[in-house]
Formats: sequence, C-alpha cells, structure tokens
Amino acid sequence: MTREFDEELDVRGLNCPLPILKTKKALVPLPAGAVLRVRATDPHSVIDFTAFCDKTDNDLLDREERAEEYVFYVVKGGM
Repeated sequence: MTREFDEELDVRGLNCPLPILKTKKALVPLPAGAVLRVRATDPHSVIDFTAFCDKTDNDLLDREERAEEYVFYVVKGGM
C-alpha cells in the first residue's frame, strides 16, 4: 500500500549511517506532522529507522519492502 507523503528522500545505494543522517537533515525544514517518504536499499535501514524514531520525537508511520528496496514513512515530531 502506498501512503500519502509531503516530501521524498532517495538514499538508495547509501549505507549506514548516511540514510539516517540524510533523513535527519531532510526533516529539519519540514513542519511538524509532515510525512517524509524515504527510499533505501541498505538492509540495516529497517533496524536503523526503527531505532531513530524510537530515540527521537519522530514517528515511523509505516514501512514497505519491495524487491531489495525499503520505503519508510517518517512523521516529523514536535506537534
């Protein structure tokens, strides 16, 4: 299922820690409650995005896995 999102970040081909670092940077200009869709290929990103959202004010709304691609929907916190 594809969800609605406000912005998209493509970090395919990058490995830890770059997907998380680029996600943190991409979230900065977004308003609270905005949804950032992140497309990644690093298998560790599943663990990394879960931990990132657990340790920050952001929420992992959903995630999808399709043919070696991981898609994360991160809601910016601060509401």
